[in-house]
Amino acid sequence: MSPSSWFSRFLPKATPEPEQLTIAHAGDTLPVTFVRNARARRASLRVDPANRRIVLTAPLRMARGTAVNFAEAQAGWIAARLGRLPERRPFVDGAEIPLFGVPHRVRHHPGARGTVWRENGEIHVAGRAEHLPRRLKDWLTAELREQLVPLVHAKAARAERPVKRITVRDTRSRWGSCGPDAAMSFSWRLVFAPPEVLDYLAAHEAAHLVHLNHGPRFWALARALCDGPIEGPQAWLKRNGETLLQYGS
Repeated sequence: MSPSSWFSRFLPKATPEPEQLTIAHAGDTLPVTFVRNARARRASLRVDPANRRIVLTAPLRMARGTAVNFAEAQAGWIAARLGRLPERRPFVDGAEIPLFGVPHRVRHHPGARGTVWRENGEIHVAGRAEHLPRRLKDWLTAELREQLVPLVHAKAARAERPVKRITVRDTRSRWGSCGPDAAMSFSWRLVFAPPEVLDYLAAHEAAHLVHLNHGPRFWALARALCDGPIEGPQAWLKRNGETLLQYGS
């Protein structure tokens, strides 16, 4: 055995690339993305609303056929969940988007200089059509930062903890996060949510500055930092969270 072969025995095995599958159901074919995960203990299915797909996850050592059979047995569930995914709503002239929960119509001005402004329930975007999605997203991200950053700092001050950094980006698995280094991150798509949802998420992440868990003391602090009851925003996100991912995609 060569030295390289001997050492390769102790290297971790590479995770296979995702595989695109089709599952037959009621005369139709359903797209499923098959991935392997070293931490998985069993086959599972989950919805990825941001990419409008169903993901089948299986352990590294599970036979491919076993995982596929599991997905085929759940074909009815897969079809139902795919059917419930909201339609994409791209940023184009005439599109309606909820700016902090209030509907606004997008208006394109190809002859004007490249800027964005809000007026009379409309968001006006100047410049060439191919630049509209990026310019509008950048403007919406700035609008969210203007509302969210002072709110987070105010909550953190009440919790008597500093915030190291606040970033706004296209996070697709969580609306917000707070690390042990007091750095926070939020999804730019929260610009579509009502103000009370922003208030709740700011309180939620500020509470993590004190408690990096979801124990009773964390929830007591999150409730104290929130300006209103947390049940309403929590229910709103559970009911409408997937729809926030449809805009601009």
